[in-house]
Amino acid sequence: MHAEQVVLLLAAAVAAGWVDAVVGGGGLIQLPALLLLNPGQPVATALATNKLGSIAGTTSAAVAYARKAKPDVRVAVPAGLLAVCCAAGGALCAAAISSDVLKPLIMVVLLAVAAIVVLRPSLGRLPRPVLRTRRRVAAAVLVPGVAIAFYDGLLGPGTGTFLVIAFTALLGMDFVDASATSKIINAGTNLGALAVFAAQGHVLWAVGLAMGACNIVGAQVGAHMAINRGAGFVRAVLLCVVSALVLKLGYEQFG
Repeated sequence: MHAEQVVLLLAAAVAAGWVDAVVGGGGLIQLPALLLLNPGQPVATALATNKLGSIAGTTSAAVAYARKAKPDVRVAVPAGLLAVCCAAGGALCAAAISSDVLKPLIMVVLLAVAAIVVLRPSLGRLPRPVLRTRRRVAAAVLVPGVAIAFYDGLLGPGTGTFLVIAFTALLGMDFVDASATSKIINAGTNLGALAVFAAQGHVLWAVGLAMGACNIVGAQVGAHMAINRGAGFVRAVLLCVVSALVLKLGYEQFG
């Protein structure tokens, strides 16, 4: 790649780290940048290198949130351990399942997420601990740790957003604590998928490590902004990210 392409890619990594830290969805920026700026590479290489960059930023954001927010470690740790295995399984299945089959379904789910957030303006603004029951805690471990993690290894767009909504809806967390908790699981999904891609020889290590450093910068800024500005700010970013994801997937499917 030329120097200008490298600069653009690293700038995209900073922006992706910021978005991922606030509400998830940084792949919306980082993965297209990889594909556009290095068009000759296989898609699997772009996916793998994206995971390497993302895991650095996500882990950094998790540490930043842990210092000032309230991630639910009792849910996040078992879900994160499950996520490593299930995301690896998704990555192994990635070549066998066409993304064209999944994209319309993902668009429907994202539209449902947007509708829930818009129609329920109180969602995620304040914690609702009354929702926390044994069944909901179990669901909050299994849904992110198994279903969402497998999806992240398989395809990926919107994983962080789905995690935030899952913790908000299932456990009544506010958006800031849900985002803090989701970063632990998201680090697990990135690790599981990255391990499979690395074993298959798809990772561009120099590019991915440079993107990872830039992800960390964006993630630190994003995490501190989310903590300082609160749930209303995270909600606004969430709606923007969901809208952008729907438009992107719609263009890829029907454009």
